[in-house]
Amino acid sequence: MSGSDAAASFDQSVAAVSQFFVGGRSILETLNRLAELGAEAVTSARYSGITMMKDGRAATGVFTDTDVPEIDQAQYDVGAGPCLQAWRTGEIVRIDSTATDTRWPAFCAACRSHGISSTLSVPLEVDGERNGALNFYAEHEDGFSAEQLATARLFGAQAAVVLANADAYWTARARSEQLEQALESRSEIEQAKGIIIGALRCTPDEAFDTLVRQSQQQNRKLRDVAAEIVRNASRRP
Repeated sequence: MSGSDAAASFDQSVAAVSQFFVGGRSILETLNRLAELGAEAVTSARYSGITMMKDGRAATGVFTDTDVPEIDQAQYDVGAGPCLQAWRTGEIVRIDSTATDTRWPAFCAACRSHGISSTLSVPLEVDGERNGALNFYAEHEDGFSAEQLATARLFGAQAAVVLANADAYWTARARSEQLEQALESRSEIEQAKGIIIGALRCTPDEAFDTLVRQSQQQNRKLRDVAAEIVRNASRRP
């Protein structure tokens, strides 16, 4: 790829990620797109992937090729490697030659077995908080020049913001949905209490106690019992 083509590819990738709208996309979809755009921006990379927390442990959450998680597993097994180093320290980590680098022998051996000769790992950090690392893998040694490193740094900064926004968006959405469910449950409980009051000629507190007893006897959630009472009452002529 020529210099002008590489510059155009980078500009397009950065433009795409800077305009990335997370609404309607899951975190996984967002991460997958970031990995794809990263590989397009850092043109010397054959593969890319993102190291992140998954089920309470570091893992390669998304990747552009199935070789990537197999390579990365070598560092997760021993708890040390360039992706983990970038995530922990907030510094970019580059391996110019997996044949001669001595820092992470297990990882380098895994790279060589998959035809990878150099790697680059960029922390995903916003306001001092790191959420993982964006990793690139090249087939030839010295695959990541100073120019490619600068490109990866810029792209990683944009990607980190997108990831943080996506996380904030889905967290807020989940809380909103929980609040809506809570309000809906409260409404049904109040309706059920009204139905019980009308049927038994009791007080609101006594109606609520009746709901609680029925919930315990049937081993069902209070809101489910209330919803059933409301449904049954609406069916009556």
